[in-house]
Amino acid sequence: MEFLATLTTLLLLFSLLLICKYYYLKIHSHCYLIDYACFKPASDRQITTQTSGEIIERNKTLGLSEYKFLLKVIVNSGIGEETYGPRNIIEGREDSPTFDDAMLEMDEFLNVSVGDLFAKTKISPSDVDVLVLNISMFSPAPSLTSRIVQRHKMREDVKTYNLSGMGCSASLISVDLVRNIFKSGKKTLALVVTSESISPNWYSGNDKSMMLGNCLFRSGGCVMLLTNNPSMRARAKLSLKCLVRTHIGGNDDAYNCAIQKEDDVGRVGFHLSKGLPKAAVRAFAENLQHLAPKILPYRELALYMYRSIKQLIVKPKDASNSAMARINFKSRVDHFCLHTGGSAVIDAVGRALGLSKYDVEPARMTLHRWGNTSASSLWYVLGYMEAKRRLRKGDRVLMISFGAGFKCNSCLWEVNADLRDADVWEDCIKNYPPQTLVNPYLEKYGWVNEDTEETFNRAQRMESLRR
Repeated sequence: MEFLATLTTLLLLFSLLLICKYYYLKIHSHCYLIDYACFKPASDRQITTQTSGEIIERNKTLGLSEYKFLLKVIVNSGIGEETYGPRNIIEGREDSPTFDDAMLEMDEFLNVSVGDLFAKTKISPSDVDVLVLNISMFSPAPSLTSRIVQRHKMREDVKTYNLSGMGCSASLISVDLVRNIFKSGKKTLALVVTSESISPNWYSGNDKSMMLGNCLFRSGGCVMLLTNNPSMRARAKLSLKCLVRTHIGGNDDAYNCAIQKEDDVGRVGFHLSKGLPKAAVRAFAENLQHLAPKILPYRELALYMYRSIKQLIVKPKDASNSAMARINFKSRVDHFCLHTGGSAVIDAVGRALGLSKYDVEPARMTLHRWGNTSASSLWYVLGYMEAKRRLRKGDRVLMISFGAGFKCNSCLWEVNADLRDADVWEDCIKNYPPQTLVNPYLEKYGWVNEDTEETFNRAQRMESLRR
């Protein structure tokens, strides 16, 4: 009997231990965004219409066909005149970038933004337990994470992760990595750094599929602090509710639609194929199929099932108007942070989700003001919402990003308090949205469309523009 009583007591204690461990892990597996800081480069790095013309003029491989292509892309890009580029391109050295050029671009971002976030939150670098950095196109040794540790004198036991090659969806991959680390149950503070390296990756050839990147990508970056410590929830801006990652790289066309490669004469560039939209649609659809059950109410899911069955029985006249496109994500989502891959990307995602002009405004304005800053673009979009004081306690924010591979990542945040920090938007938010997003490129370079191969005189045209 004593043995049985002892065994029963041990089993009860063991069960109690398992229950306590379960609740402890549940409590400490949360992911809170304490704060974030976007990067605003110096004004002498702005790429204006005039600067763009000078950069194009320096590329002696371009002919009339390429001029017309560039004009069409830039005019329809949705990008304004206040975006930023790296110094070597502004100074006319894009054909021969050095290691120091790439490091300078990174240092200008890291030295400002990381320090700003620590000052803003009054959190010491020595408090950071985990450091995650994602920059796809530049990976020096020692790593950039080591550079941050050295500059800010972080602890010797800080865990660092340096991610490369992840493309424009990388910031949510970094957040997912941190979220999984948080599941260990230990109270942890994580610093996530996201940006892209433009200076050593400028394409100076005439392959149109590689020239697209030059038109869209701009300098930027973001630094954020995350924690799973429940005692810090009160000071956190957002709480992560779910995160879904989709990777369709097993398909050859999807893998090759956005890839770094050499052109026919050996110049390295980033190739964007005509198959990219198809890959993006497929990845997006796959992601939504996993995301919808996690965030939508049962009523909306039931309606989706009804529409799907009905669509199988009665074929719609417009085959592109799928049942997935008619899911009302706004039944559970209040704000949408869309990847600023270009105006066409924003339009396509907006149509697929049934979003209004008001819903896509933050992404459009971010593209206009900052361009496509790759993985950090989502955080400029979030910053716009905060600067406009759209984010109220209890609101839910959906982030959607796309990246090479091909990947589509999404996550849902809940706002913990009314937010009103303007951050990098502070000096210009009053000007947004502007009356028109039309940029002056067509007005200044419209002559390109009027010329023919017989009348085109490149040198004289560019010289006339400088007068």
